[in-house]
Amino acid sequence: MDSKAWDERYAATELVWSAGPNQFVAAECADLEPGIAVDLAAGEGRNAIWLAQQGWNVTAVDYSQVGLDKGARLAAEIGVRPGTVHWVCADATTWIGAHLDLAVIAYLQLSRAERAAAHRNAFNALKPGGTFLLVAHDSTNLAEGTGGPQDPAVLMTAEDVLADLDAAGGAYDVVKAGRVARTVQAGDDHRGDQALTAWDCLVRVTKR
Repeated sequence: MDSKAWDERYAATELVWSAGPNQFVAAECADLEPGIAVDLAAGEGRNAIWLAQQGWNVTAVDYSQVGLDKGARLAAEIGVRPGTVHWVCADATTWIGAHLDLAVIAYLQLSRAERAAAHRNAFNALKPGGTFLLVAHDSTNLAEGTGGPQDPAVLMTAEDVLADLDAAGGAYDVVKAGRVARTVQAGDDHRGDQALTAWDCLVRVTKR
């Protein structure tokens, strides 16, 4: 989907995603000292807003201005301190940042080459000691899980993500890299009448 398609999707409903943060982003960032962060491909800003509430100064980057505008309104409505989230309309594959303590990418769905560019941009924006955190739909979810994209070209494994960082010349220490289960409750636009399991990949590394 291009930016226009995402603009239309975000404009068609109150919130496409939940207002709260992704469960893995919240869990993995809980032990980090707040600093300067980017939420790359932020969408409606749920993770950026949560990080700001924890004391982070966050740049929320997405190529959908409609999504960013919704995030900014939500942040204001719930009382996020002004100036703690900076809303930037830009493409994750070309955005450039620097001197960050944390880079978050959650469920960015791109082709392999575009994905690698976004991963490189996020990692290169970190200062030494910074954290790269990615959550995505795992390749195995297509056959073993529920929901998520049905195009295998935009799915990935933790090994794929680490290979992207290696190809970019990244030096890092792996904190976590693997497949994680996410429970999808009945009624969340998934098939069936009971809770099901979706499979995500999670990568957390510290830049050397």
